[in-house]
Amino acid sequence: MSLKKKVHLVLGSGGARGFAHMGVIDVLEEHNFEIISVTGCSMGAVVGGIYAAGFHEAYKKWALGLTKSKVFSLLDFTLGKHGFVKGERIFDVLSQFINVPQIEDFRIPFTAVAADMHTKKEVWFQSGDLYRALRASIAIPGIFTPVIDGEHVLVDGGVLNPLPLNVVNRQAGEMIVAVDLNGDAPFFVLPEKNESEDLALLKGIKEWLGKNWPSPAPTDLSTLASTKSLSDILFYSYEMTQDRVTEMMVDKYRPDILIEIPKSISSIFEFDRAEELIEYGREACLKAIVASEKTINNHEK
Repeated sequence: MSLKKKVHLVLGSGGARGFAHMGVIDVLEEHNFEIISVTGCSMGAVVGGIYAAGFHEAYKKWALGLTKSKVFSLLDFTLGKHGFVKGERIFDVLSQFINVPQIEDFRIPFTAVAADMHTKKEVWFQSGDLYRALRASIAIPGIFTPVIDGEHVLVDGGVLNPLPLNVVNRQAGEMIVAVDLNGDAPFFVLPEKNESEDLALLKGIKEWLGKNWPSPAPTDLSTLASTKSLSDILFYSYEMTQDRVTEMMVDKYRPDILIEIPKSISSIFEFDRAEELIEYGREACLKAIVASEKTINNHEK
């Protein structure tokens, strides 16, 4: 029996697309890869942290049962000026059936990455309470309220580092597998099904906020200036910055296998599509493994 390939797994940010991470993890375990560390940002931290703690299957089962109404019920809206979702209810629910130990006691070393708006630096959570670390790592500015810790204002790690490859300390004979949830795809032209499937949830958010929420994407980019809302433009600008940072990270800390999940497969709130997104992650991982093996074989010839 061949030895398992030791892998440092790096999971990127991307909202609901993060469910694809679960499919990636399943495939790696099925194909003789041993995950020896997990580093995650935002939704990558959520999926990766719960996996490293040993509750992957319980979390996946829960995710597969999510519906639009359940997702909406987990959004604890607030009138606070720093965001419109507190983001605490979701972890209260998870803690009812996932009794997570302290991070330093995990079976697999884990790091959650957040960003500190006070120091303008990354914050690496490698010990302490998992849910507090995840709450900081998912705090997308303008959507989730930040985590305030004295002078420190912690927000989504994706602000500074959406694919935290720099955290990994790789030794000889070990691999790095990274999952980018913001793969190259047109932002302004989304699949037709995404617009309709997300409608119910976005409609509920619109009604609660009482303000303009991002409208369906136009297919004619020449109409962009007259049809896109301010929130659309701001969000796309944020995504462009994330894309550029990811490119630089991949170039400097090149992983052995890079799995790219296109941002067009779902919006950040489509958590009711877990089954589809998990399967997409499986397929993307399988393709990346095959491509990697072909590359290795060609170099050996």
